[in-house]
Amino acid sequence: MDSRKLALLCRELADNKKAEDIAILDVRELSSVTDYFVIASGTSEPHLRAIVDEITDKLRDEHDVRPKAIDGTLQAAWVVLDYFDVIVHVMRQDVRERYDLETLWGDAPRLKPRQRRTRTPSRKA
Repeated sequence: MDSRKLALLCRELADNKKAEDIAILDVRELSSVTDYFVIASGTSEPHLRAIVDEITDKLRDEHDVRPKAIDGTLQAAWVVLDYFDVIVHVMRQDVRERYDLETLWGDAPRLKPRQRRTRTPSRKA
């Protein structure tokens, strides 16, 4: 799976568990470490766990993709899932504001969220 597709899938999986303020930063031109950062916020330790579990379990079970490393702890309110070309940061909002990765990597373009299709009601003549 290419790195862009993996990053988008991580965003979708985080969204499945109602992660907040999900961002994908394209750092290919800025970093030799990875291609994309996916950053998502959770509201509590159980919420962070649900987001992390959704991403790791679905990628493992449905795509046979496992993180090369997992760092951080739920108690520290920041967990990093390293999928080599995609690094996923799941953190509580106050921790996210403190470390402010979006500003630190401010030169990185963001991948736009997918537009949800809205159905137009059919007109009856």
